[in-house]
Amino acid sequence: MARRVANLTLDNLDDLASSCRSCVVWELDPVAAERACRAGTAPLEKEAWVSDTLLQWGSCGQIVYVDGTPAGHVLYAPAAYVPRSLAFPTSPVSSDAVLLISATVREDYRGGGLGRVLLQSVVRDLSRRGVRALEAFGDGRRPEHMDRTAADGTCLLPVEYLLAVGFKTVRPHPRVPRLRLDVKSAVSWREEAESALERLLTTIQTPALAR
Repeated sequence: MARRVANLTLDNLDDLASSCRSCVVWELDPVAAERACRAGTAPLEKEAWVSDTLLQWGSCGQIVYVDGTPAGHVLYAPAAYVPRSLAFPTSPVSSDAVLLISATVREDYRGGGLGRVLLQSVVRDLSRRGVRALEAFGDGRRPEHMDRTAADGTCLLPVEYLLAVGFKTVRPHPRVPRLRLDVKSAVSWREEAESALERLLTTIQTPALAR
């Protein structure tokens, strides 16, 4: 099973999950988002947002492919590009952080670690760009899925998932806490884990090579 992660561009925008491709809850203010949904222009607004964010800030998403098939994605951007980020009781996002907007792994591919693969790709990207942290508003109510739609119409990641991949709570709240992942620490942990794995594999393989 071959995995590949690619930056989100206008060329592969349609590889986003359909529910996200036509959703502009994060990208527009509440009034404009509702108007776009009623008018059926949400996909065009989504494309415009991605285009503007790419031009002004740079990469704002990653898509993971399994054997050439899109299996999941993640979107992220500075809070200044995300009007909905101000709507939460645990706002605002820290000035040195980028906001994790949404992430999903398609149902057929869940349980294979693709969520962690996507997050690692985001961390590498932000590290190269000098970003200090990644923050997210978590949903503490329903632990069944990696992605979900909250009662106010926003897609939130489960707190359990965020904690499991290294986020720490910085603004507690019973429903929508804000969590933070230090990019430098995440990169260091990943490098240490890969180094340890390489040493382990070397130890296991050496006797076989000697025969």
